[in-house]
Amino acid sequence: MTTPSIPRFHLAMPVDDLAAAAEFYGSVVGCERGRSSDTWIDWNLRGHQFVTHLSPARQQAIHNPVDGHDVPVPHFGLILEIPDFHALADRFRTAGTPFVIDPYLRFEGQTGEQWTMFLHDPAGNALEFKAFANDADVFAI
Repeated sequence: MTTPSIPRFHLAMPVDDLAAAAEFYGSVVGCERGRSSDTWIDWNLRGHQFVTHLSPARQQAIHNPVDGHDVPVPHFGLILEIPDFHALADRFRTAGTPFVIDPYLRFEGQTGEQWTMFLHDPAGNALEFKAFANDADVFAI
């Protein structure tokens, strides 16, 4: 077994419909399905362990203003390469997945320039995918 250069995360998120989650994360996002049971599914989210757990009770959504948009909180996602970001955005469009915030370029021409998009999975979990023009700017101030 090799050790990844960047530690992988494990994240478990509630979903209210496991079949809808399986369709979305498997077919639309393109994650490889791992172990599962009647109440959860492990997913390979580009090397990270992401688990959808059946949980019919949902919490109230919260939003924060960012760049004139209402950003859903909490949210999670991946930092991708720019071509992969646009390919994933196209997958969402093809699947008819509505965006909460359409893909757009933030901080254009500045430190931290990045593409970003927000959407919800079928259970209402907020997702953000982004791609930086310069990977060294991920944590730049």
